Amino acid sequence: MIKISIVTAVFNSQDTLVQALTSILSQSHPAVEMIVIDGVSTDGSLDILERYRQYFGVFISESDSGIYDALNKGIKSATGDVIGFLHADDVLQNTEVLCKVAAAFSDPAVDAVYGDLVYVARNNIKNELRYWRGGIYDEKSFQRGWMPPHPTFYVRRSIFERLGGFDTRYRIAADYDLVLRFLAVEKIRSIYIPEIMVRMRVGGISNQSLKSIVRKSLEDIVILRRNNIGGVWTLLIKNIRKINQFWRRKVL
Repeated sequence: MIKISIVTAVFNSQDTLVQALTSILSQSHPAVEMIVIDGVSTDGSLDILERYRQYFGVFISESDSGIYDALNKGIKSATGDVIGFLHADDVLQNTEVLCKVAAAFSDPAVDAVYGDLVYVARNNIKNELRYWRGGIYDEKSFQRGWMPPHPTFYVRRSIFERLGGFDTRYRIAADYDLVLRFLAVEKIRSIYIPEIMVRMRVGGISNQSLKSIVRKSLEDIVILRRNNIGGVWTLLIKNIRKINQFWRRKVL
């Protein structure tokens, strides 16, 4: 049976944390390892985590240098065959998500799996705002501004062991670097599941302010150039593609 490790990075997430944890615990797939990395929260998050601690395979609460440092700690702690991530303000779409992920990985030739994502209002996860369709990857996808919904990206632990985790030089766009590096540069084998896998609240670090948007764009350009994928033009196309997310919404 495929064992899936889910890494959740937490920092002052008391308002959304219970929903995230519950969505993992409700999964029908029986082999799930919950890994929680807390950055020494100062709100009520630690009290919530203590209530759920019996369900955690790994729990770390210590200072870190940002979310990607926390996620890397989770990767290093994982014992599952497959590693995925669920942020403390997101939820899995339904109870069958991890069963479908495990089924995809039953093929030993598959290195990674990803699906679709729906953006929801921060105060109401039933209020759908944007629909991010993953679509099938090909070798020119990143040059055309494509990116899979990174919160739906599951990868074999052996791939992380061989290729490493998130590059912490990037403060906002390390997830973009990771999926681009794994798929386009290292050419790992992926499968697309054409279903919504994650409900993601808007207002994350990448778009919480104009400063964050500018920094992310600069990091994206560096990532594209370092990996010989493109530059400013590719980034422009990448941002234009997001417009479709507002009118290609899926009725659930």
